[in-house]
Amino acid sequence: MKISLFVACFNDTLYPEAGKATFHLLDRLGHNVEFPFEQTCCGQIHYNTGYQEEALPLMKHFINTFRDAEAVVAPSASCVGMIREFYPKLAHLSGDTELIGDVAQIVPKVHELSEFLVNTLKIEDVGAYYPHRVTYHPTCHSLRMLKVGDAPLRLLRNVRGIDLVELPSAEECCGFGGTFALKNADTSMAMLGDKIRHIKSTHAEVCTAVDNSCLMNIGGALNRQRSGVKTVHIAEILASTE
Repeated sequence: MKISLFVACFNDTLYPEAGKATFHLLDRLGHNVEFPFEQTCCGQIHYNTGYQEEALPLMKHFINTFRDAEAVVAPSASCVGMIREFYPKLAHLSGDTELIGDVAQIVPKVHELSEFLVNTLKIEDVGAYYPHRVTYHPTCHSLRMLKVGDAPLRLLRNVRGIDLVELPSAEECCGFGGTFALKNADTSMAMLGDKIRHIKSTHAEVCTAVDNSCLMNIGGALNRQRSGVKTVHIAEILASTE
């Protein structure tokens, strides 16, 4: 299958290893992976902050960039959630019938990495090896918006050498929520405190997730507490073979 990698600007700017791991993983599985250099932000930041009209040019650019892709895969449930859930609303807001049609055509082709592997490719064992004690945090967008279910866990359970431990109260938000963490700092920190306490209770070496935005929030607190627990995107675990 010919796959286009949408790396997402958050990863591209701050966590490029997640994008590289996604590329190498899909390539190792025998797929032709291309990386369109024209890609930019999906517009989620603008849309979620109330600048919906300003997100329109970014949506149009995304469509033009990935129009001919057979499948678009991203290591970011948050950005895929923006595309699948809010692009149709944004297109209708514009009143442009051609744009509405373009969105309807591209949305079904856009996938978060773990759901693409499990639900589209029907693969649960990607041949990974990762000899560490790991706990998994299900991010809000993956859990509630995309409904990826246990796809990430099914992949992690098949990683050789891994000691996968259940995270208590896993479905609770980490408190990030983009600008929520800035506008509601006290509430965000209280939520993050609970998440960190649960992670530390597992005695895991690594906390993983399908979104680096949440991992940045969690990782910052773990680092400030000198906990010794690392945060690693699931793509990096699945791409690891030694």
